[in-house]
Amino acid sequence: MNKTVFISLPIEDLQTVIIDCVNSCLKNNTQESKPPTEQLEQLLTVQEAAQFLNLTMPTIYSKVSKGELPVMKRSKRLYFSSTELMEYLKEGRKKSNAEIEQEAEAYLYNNKKGLK
Repeated sequence: MNKTVFISLPIEDLQTVIIDCVNSCLKNNTQESKPPTEQLEQLLTVQEAAQFLNLTMPTIYSKVSKGELPVMKRSKRLYFSSTELMEYLKEGRKKSNAEIEQEAEAYLYNNKKGLK
């Protein structure tokens, strides 16, 4: 059952209510479209990448020459993507003992014929 309510408001008050509602909807919409954990991709210089990774500049150059770090080169300058550097760091993550045991159990469960 729909309920309809009629009230009398001066035009200024009605405009204020409408503006407040629109602003509230716009504010809520922008917060939902961007998750708080999402980072904007930034291009970093060698100095900024060294600071980001907590490494020295010679170490950065060494890792670039060995192909260990994701890098972009334009003329004589090197640029690093902050998101790619974060992925590089996450690739080096060591698994916990619980994760290793879980993978071992899953492997043994899926390959039972080797145990018979």
